[in-house]
Amino acid sequence: MAFVADANEMIGGYRIKNQVGSAGQFSQVYEVIEPNSNRHFAMKVLLPEHADNSEHRRMLFHEADVGIKMRHENVINIIKVSKSDATPHFIMEYFPSGSLGGRLRSKEPRDKEFLKTQAKKIFKQVATGLAYMNASGYVHCDMKPDNILVNALGQAKIIDFAIAKKIVKPTFFSKMLRKKRRPMGTHSYMSPEQIKDDMLDGRADIYSYGITIYELAAGRPPFRGASKQEILGKHFLEKPASPIGYNADITEDFSAFVLKLLAKKPEDRPKTFHQVLIDLKKIKVFKSVHDEPEDDTY
Repeated sequence: MAFVADANEMIGGYRIKNQVGSAGQFSQVYEVIEPNSNRHFAMKVLLPEHADNSEHRRMLFHEADVGIKMRHENVINIIKVSKSDATPHFIMEYFPSGSLGGRLRSKEPRDKEFLKTQAKKIFKQVATGLAYMNASGYVHCDMKPDNILVNALGQAKIIDFAIAKKIVKPTFFSKMLRKKRRPMGTHSYMSPEQIKDDMLDGRADIYSYGITIYELAAGRPPFRGASKQEILGKHFLEKPASPIGYNADITEDFSAFVLKLLAKKPEDRPKTFHQVLIDLKKIKVFKSVHDEPEDDTY
């Protein structure tokens, strides 16, 4: 059974209020209170049994380092980090919400209706947050419904920068000096170039974003398989089916839009999220949903 800190326990000068959720098998997220100000924050802390693991510590501190550099309304705001031996953690804004993945897996009709009516608004916010991350020099590398928080008002924030990569301009020398490593990411959402551990730019996030919004609209991802290897192979070899085949309420325009994001070759996708947002603005996601008029900003 996973360790859970007790309510009112103090970690790093913050009082634990309650567990918000698991952040994977190595860490927990808590709602915490800063005693002096009584302000509420979220804390991501390595579980005690992993606190001295050098790789888990590196990933936690890397996530904090990337997040501290991000200041955008659609990207979770990380405030500070503690490299404590016993309780390594970082503090971030408290955003009371659940993930889109949780809503997608929910059997509640209200969650299904929420995803349908808020889809366009959420898709736009996530693309805007990723546009900011890419412009700030980072590829998220793990875009999926579980890494998007959304509250009851449909406000969305991107989380989890543990495997985010700095964008490096491909040159002869950068390619020569670079060592290939085992690719990291979530198999159902990884772009072909991420699977190959090629040098990445924002178009890798565009592909993963495409998988994400396809799943949120269609109710399932474009590629499924009996094993991780089978799923990875489909990213290279299988043409994704039109999402309309899984949800007849999806418009032809949205289907064409999302399939373009899933092009196997990066050069066949939109170049940046700026173009994604321009294209998204012109389309309806669902035939049955009346979209609110949009302003000219994103």
